[in-house]
Amino acid sequence: MLKRRAIDPTLAAGLVLAVVFIAVAIVYPLVKILGVAASGEAIPYFDRFLFRPTFQTIIARTIVLGVTVGVAGTLIGFIWAFVQVRVAAPAWLKRALHIIALIPSVSPPFAVAISMIVLFGRRGMISYGIFGITGDVYGLNGMTIVMAMSFFPVVYLTLVGLMRGLDPAMEEASANLGGSKLRTFIRVTLPMLAPGIASSFLLLFVEAIADLGNPLTIGGDYVVLSARLFIAINGEYDLMAAAVLAVILIVPSLGVYLVQKYFADRASVISITGKPTGSITLVTDPRVRIPLLVINGILAGFIALVYLTMLAGAFTRLLGIDNSFTLNNFSYVLSGLGSEAMLDTTRLSAISTVVAGFLGMLIAFLVVRMKFTGKGMLDFGTMMGIAVPGTIFGIGYLLAFNDPVKVGEFVLLPKLTGGRAILAGEIAIIMVFIIRSTPAGLRAGVAALQQIDPAIEEASVSLGANRATTFGRITLPLIRPAFLSGLIYAFARSMTTISAVIFLTTPETKIMTQQIYAETDGGKFGNAFAYIVLLIGIVLLVIGMLQALIGLATGAERRVKTE
Repeated sequence: MLKRRAIDPTLAAGLVLAVVFIAVAIVYPLVKILGVAASGEAIPYFDRFLFRPTFQTIIARTIVLGVTVGVAGTLIGFIWAFVQVRVAAPAWLKRALHIIALIPSVSPPFAVAISMIVLFGRRGMISYGIFGITGDVYGLNGMTIVMAMSFFPVVYLTLVGLMRGLDPAMEEASANLGGSKLRTFIRVTLPMLAPGIASSFLLLFVEAIADLGNPLTIGGDYVVLSARLFIAINGEYDLMAAAVLAVILIVPSLGVYLVQKYFADRASVISITGKPTGSITLVTDPRVRIPLLVINGILAGFIALVYLTMLAGAFTRLLGIDNSFTLNNFSYVLSGLGSEAMLDTTRLSAISTVVAGFLGMLIAFLVVRMKFTGKGMLDFGTMMGIAVPGTIFGIGYLLAFNDPVKVGEFVLLPKLTGGRAILAGEIAIIMVFIIRSTPAGLRAGVAALQQIDPAIEEASVSLGANRATTFGRITLPLIRPAFLSGLIYAFARSMTTISAVIFLTTPETKIMTQQIYAETDGGKFGNAFAYIVLLIGIVLLVIGMLQALIGLATGAERRVKTE
């Protein structure tokens, strides 16, 4: 298996553990879904889901939702990033806009939908209370708005990095040749950003068609594949139908992800051209600058309004109806089921964060530094955790682990899901948290390792340290920022996810996002808002603790005193 460079025994053990974990936690559940969907009993289901007009409409609606969210979210992220990097504005304003842009990433994706219902629903505080209009936020339009606002931060962060990495010399050359600023933007800047823009659009497309919380909360009669899959499990209790729908959903998700990866790889080549030879020229023309700042301000104001509504709703009896101050919502959440859900979610997220963080860095080190057959498959297998919708993993875990996994009479794995599961289903939930979080740490680790000269590690080895010691004492401190970003992403994602775990919770194990959905479904918005405020508070607190504990610096920095 190994070739050209032998792997240290400790790293070899880590490689074996990583491969086994990916095989069990990612590959096996997907194989079980494909096996069920490939059986003869599934043929009538494929016939029904692919050829009946009702289900063809559901598939078409799913594609339309993905496209509209992709376009809207990418446009918002592009404007936000352009203002941040290319538009002249006060530093305090840019810092404020940056912070506001990150808020949706630390809250459940469907939190925005709940505020939308309160503000613009049939008896919304703004739509009905101010304008006397019976608003209807349910359906495609409502889902497009809330998903675009929930998912655009990933586009913003991607495009900010690309715009800051562009070589200004290209634009300066265009200007020197007589090109106007508009022509330079269209003919020079946009083509260099095109792979990143395409990658961002495709990523949002996958996020949109895979999302479950928003279609359940604000989808209304606009049924998409993820919601129909949820109905197959929770309404019809038909695992065969769920497996077939999962396969149908896998095809566009995985296909689009592979195309997105292609564009993402191209973006990294085009936008990183070495040390810039000039400085970025900021947009100062008021005809361009003011409209962009106004648009960005309106978007930021909307996000602020949405999250201030959550905060206000958590401290009122019934926002918009009875606005009197109360702590009953927090009293409800912090006692009984609420406190159990908060403690369970935080504990399981913390465990998965540690494992996902180290696993991501380990796989990144193996992929970048080691030589062995199957390295590409290890990378791809890990990334499947994010390429495949979380709902599908929920179905796959039910099919794979609802009974003990046996070889003959030998039990390889005990029952992990459903009633009487080992540790009340906590192991399955932790596994799902890990596989959904590790890919981000892997990509951050790969990017960081590619910027470090291998000679540093070779020097450690030549002095007698083995590869495992070198990784722990030399490499890991150098990629500390990537490690930190992987931990932060892992914890935030685990705390806010619902699609991947909604089928795996048990009466003994409560998850906050599922409780938020349950309160929303029951019309108890005050309780839901209290849950959201506490969840965001926990995520921000842990992020601050991680930054204080690990630090943002790599340890490689040196101060240079100039004479």
